[in-house]
Amino acid sequence: MRGGFTQYQYGAMAILFASVLWGTTGVAASFAPGISPLGIGAFAMGVGGMMLAVLARRKLKANVANLLQQKTLLLLSALALAIYPLAFYSSMRMAGVAVGTVVSIASAPLFAALLECLFSKAFHLTKRWLISVLIGLIGIALLAYGEPHATEIAASGVSEEQVAQQRQVWGIALGLLAGLTYAFYSWAARTMIDKGVHSQAAMGSIFGLGAMVLLPSLFFTGDNLFSSPGNALVSLYMALIPMTLGYIAFGYGLRHVKASSASLLTLMEPVVAAVLAVLIIGEVISPMGWFGMLLIMLCLIAQATEKPPGVPVAIERSATT
Repeated sequence: MRGGFTQYQYGAMAILFASVLWGTTGVAASFAPGISPLGIGAFAMGVGGMMLAVLARRKLKANVANLLQQKTLLLLSALALAIYPLAFYSSMRMAGVAVGTVVSIASAPLFAALLECLFSKAFHLTKRWLISVLIGLIGIALLAYGEPHATEIAASGVSEEQVAQQRQVWGIALGLLAGLTYAFYSWAARTMIDKGVHSQAAMGSIFGLGAMVLLPSLFFTGDNLFSSPGNALVSLYMALIPMTLGYIAFGYGLRHVKASSASLLTLMEPVVAAVLAVLIIGEVISPMGWFGMLLIMLCLIAQATEKPPGVPVAIERSATT
């Protein structure tokens, strides 16, 4: 313990910091409406992934043998990472920014808990986790309902409403896919760390391989990324700050926080996104939405202040190498 904080709490704060950075992406993208959401997602995650791989090159060399022993898990997690931004940004396009973000992020802790229940022998659901996830899910639902998008669909005509509902169903399905793929590569990274891979090497290998899949897609989706100074600034910001810096912090956090709790802590992202949308873009959130944010904050406090009984030896080792 250092300065009164446990390693878990340092890890939780790092994940919350990453979530704050990720929460800025929606507002940042709004300043470049001419860029395809698929293109900006592929560019940000692809370039960010390559940056993480370059920064982790020494750890990657030192962990090659260990990574090769887990090559199937590594390849599957890289594929999941490549699918994630495409599903996530498509979900926001079809279901709306609020609903797409909420479904993607709110479903991730449940998928992560399911993966840990199925594959992690040491995983145990605690009452604190169950209560906090219930509070968080209620809050996230209220936040989604309190966004303008929900009333826009209800105010449309019958035929338009049916089309909107169909798009929303597909958008929700893609949001669930985004939540599953996010949970999978987070769980895979934590599993690698538990097996002795350094956190930088785990994140660098997953993101580097995922970037090799994402970057070629820019030939089809990358129009207008640098067509103006504003578009270029947004593209570079998305790649360097939320993706590169955010995932460095997230990788550090995964040394000390299990994947299900890490996914739950990322519920900070839609709160930050909603607040910035109100302050910068001028969107309106109902009192119900603000109450939802309060519930999410209670969920985050419950997770960030948790003190697990101990930290696995493998994680202690990775934190000191």
